[in-house]
Amino acid sequence: MSNKHNRRNFLKIVGASGVATTAALYTPFAIGGASKKVVIIGGGMGGATAAKYMRMMDKSIKVTLITANKNYYTGFASNEVVSGERHMTSITFSYSGLRKHGVQVVVDTATSIDENKRGVRTVNGKKFAYDRLIVSPGIDFRWEAIDGYNAQMANTRIPHAWIAGSQTEMLHNQLHSMRDGGTVIIAAPPNPFRCPPGPYERAAQIAHYLKHNKPKSKILILDSKDKFSKFGLFTGGWKRHYGYGTDNSIIEWIPAYKGGAVEAVDVANMSVSGEFDEFKGDVINIIPAQKAGKIAFTAGLTNSSGWCPVQGNTFESTIHKNIHVIGDASIASPMPKSGYAANSEAKICAAAIVALLSGNKIPDSSYVNTCYSVIAPGDGISVAMVYKYQNGKIVKVKDSDDLIPVEFNLKLREREVEYGHTWFNNITNDAFS
Repeated sequence: MSNKHNRRNFLKIVGASGVATTAALYTPFAIGGASKKVVIIGGGMGGATAAKYMRMMDKSIKVTLITANKNYYTGFASNEVVSGERHMTSITFSYSGLRKHGVQVVVDTATSIDENKRGVRTVNGKKFAYDRLIVSPGIDFRWEAIDGYNAQMANTRIPHAWIAGSQTEMLHNQLHSMRDGGTVIIAAPPNPFRCPPGPYERAAQIAHYLKHNKPKSKILILDSKDKFSKFGLFTGGWKRHYGYGTDNSIIEWIPAYKGGAVEAVDVANMSVSGEFDEFKGDVINIIPAQKAGKIAFTAGLTNSSGWCPVQGNTFESTIHKNIHVIGDASIASPMPKSGYAANSEAKICAAAIVALLSGNKIPDSSYVNTCYSVIAPGDGISVAMVYKYQNGKIVKVKDSDDLIPVEFNLKLREREVEYGHTWFNNITNDAFS
């Protein structure tokens, strides 16, 4: 058996189990003494995982999770909701499982952080003191990057659907109400952004729906980049299923160098403009350029990039002490901004905080990310990578990368779909049960 095949087996086992880091395997610490307080802002994959695992590692820590919504909707698998392959309920998760672990869940919005007094204030006037704070705010958007586009327009007419929830349903409904022969425009953002393969999986999922329900329709991907994640795998799948590269292709992709970057929106005309041309659409899905969530800016945790610099072995902010930033908002390159990466980072961060609060040595850190995409039923693709903390930074482990072969193999691709759906079930169970 080849080393590559051994790595694939290892990564698939890790992906299916939801165990993302060595931190997840630590024996719970038996720590007594004075009460320790950890507050977590953000109830997504990063915040929920950190809350659960911290309580599992040390039940003497009082963990408070502040989340703006009573339920969490996963961004991963939401493209299948857009196309109709999944129902919204399948990506909806409550916090009842965290409460069973002893996490105090507060449905509220954090508005400010006092790093000197170590306190958090919320929109409802509540105050929470902490010894250590985890900020996992996800993403916000650079609305100013596209003339004429704003949050109100996204919520009423032209959704981004890049934070799953009501906009996911809106995009689904628009797609299913569109006339046969209509055009769907997807505007893909510049790097870095949440879920690098996401816009291209969305195009494939929508193309699958159109092929079987509205075959005269087209998808136009206007891109702010000249290449994208899993490029060969996606374009190969588009060719196989949707005629990509032919006169009858359902999907057309226009890269940045051909004027694909969207610069302006005209909602009245249902059109978008790039460097050279104007494009009209029946359904327009604009995914704007991104930055760290609002509270990260309010608290001064971001640098000039719009993201939060951290120490890779603890995810403690390099700007403010005793505050840790995980998930999409953190600068954890070369790790991508993904749900799996957030889950991995949360476990590393939780283990580090438990050690810091007890005066113990910070555990060694290793991380893994796997990303699954479904191009069509029975045709799944994935990429995986293992990382470690070395010489003060996160680095890729040599020869640990695992990209499914470009050459099409039916049984392998069917297994990838199965792996991806199993991974979804297990990682959401890992975070929320």
